[in-house]
Amino acid sequence: MKLIAGSSNQNLAEAVAHRCGQELCEVELIKFADNELSCMIKENVRGEDVFIIQSICNPANDNLMELLILMDACKRASAGRITAVIPYFGYARQDRKPVSRTPITARLVANMLETAGANRIVTMDLHAGQIQGFFDIPVDDLGAMPLFVNDLETHPNRMIIAKNGVIVSPDAGGVARARKVAKKLQLDIAIIDKRREQANQIASMNVIGNVNKKKCIIVDDIVDTGGTLIKAAEALKKEGAIEVSAYITHGVLSKNGGRKMEESDALSNLVITDTIPNLETNSVKILTIAPMFAEAIRRINHNESISILFE
Repeated sequence: MKLIAGSSNQNLAEAVAHRCGQELCEVELIKFADNELSCMIKENVRGEDVFIIQSICNPANDNLMELLILMDACKRASAGRITAVIPYFGYARQDRKPVSRTPITARLVANMLETAGANRIVTMDLHAGQIQGFFDIPVDDLGAMPLFVNDLETHPNRMIIAKNGVIVSPDAGGVARARKVAKKLQLDIAIIDKRREQANQIASMNVIGNVNKKKCIIVDDIVDTGGTLIKAAEALKKEGAIEVSAYITHGVLSKNGGRKMEESDALSNLVITDTIPNLETNSVKILTIAPMFAEAIRRINHNESISILFE
């Protein structure tokens, strides 16, 4: 088995390798004066089970291209099997045509990954589950829910949460995710009905469910600029919530999103994972997904079932 890290999330790759009891394969990543990318695999990968760890996060285009180049290099070096480990699958929000004459970029990315040589994809909390169907190779979509549930069950205020908590889905599309967390914690759920005028801009929000005098916990897959999340927290506070926190898998936090979390009076704290590199602050806590991905890699390498990781 060989583990290769792209440049998007080196700390996570090193943590995964450590958990696997492996050293990262020596790779030279090259960026030319005109910003073209290349690479050189400095170890023999012939016949090896290769896992390339790379999030498609900002700068998404560079990181995607780097992943494709790394896979192509491994394929041309006669790797036995290539698994693209993509903790954050960028472009996943472009999974359909919202209006005429627009692309389905998530499908295009899927085609590119297969063409470059991927035999399998391992990712986490795809924005749309149907993206798995864009591939003709196996896709393992791990979930951060077990991490979130464990953190809430060991929370210093877990007794108050158990008695007075409510899990909140920030939109109708996230109800299934929220329901899973609520079922594990035996809590009620609420839903925020939001009307979006355009990307990152919300026209109105309405809360469905009782949140009065409740500790609200928003569960979602992506926080981007943070504006929508903060407005959701404000809507919950307006309906009588005594505290609002959020558990979100992918902390994109573009356009000073982290600073917005710090400055928000409505949102008490944000918990994210390290699928995307971020720094912890007083208001932002980071949970590592390295053990989960390391176990998935170990099981795939040994041709074992990984279904236990979805429970």
